[in-house]
Amino acid sequence: MPYQNTRFQTRIAEAGARLSEWSLNPWRKLSLLVLTFLLSFLIGVGLGSISGALDLMDLVAAVLCVLVLELSVRARGVLRRAEGDRLPLHLLDMARMGLLYGLLLEGFKLL
Repeated sequence: MPYQNTRFQTRIAEAGARLSEWSLNPWRKLSLLVLTFLLSFLIGVGLGSISGALDLMDLVAAVLCVLVLELSVRARGVLRRAEGDRLPLHLLDMARMGLLYGLLLEGFKLL
């Protein structure tokens, strides 16, 4: 059964192309990358703080973080070989660096 082509579905499908077109300006691209880094840094700090404070889910949080980082490394290989715009690759790199930096900073706070 084919799906109905709604306006919402077409806008979602065009979102990636719009974002790539919007980020052709170097300052916009830089601001998008910085926002991605800071948001993932916030997630990393929050995850480290919450799991450290509760002291219940340390193992689960560690496995989850390693799984997310490993999947992002594997997705990076696919995005690197893809032709065309490099924006998704750069966004993934910034998200990965921010998450890892946030987790490392929380780890050093515990020392």
